[in-house]
Amino acid sequence: MATIVPDYTQKLHDEIDQTPEEYRPLLLRIVHSFREGVTLPTAEESFREGWQDVKAGKTHPIDTLWDGIDA
Repeated sequence: MATIVPDYTQKLHDEIDQTPEEYRPLLLRIVHSFREGVTLPTAEESFREGWQDVKAGKTHPIDTLWDGIDA
């Protein structure tokens, strides 16, 4: 059974193929940074990070939540 490659995926492959080899590590970093910037962490990852903050004492009292905000 043949795998159908989405049009955007093929276009990305074409661009990669046209990028000189010496610039591909930078291109990979750009794509990786983009993906990290547009995707949300899973609930598990978010909870784990929050729990680490609590254990490290990186919390603020709830009554200071709106301090400095003119609402």
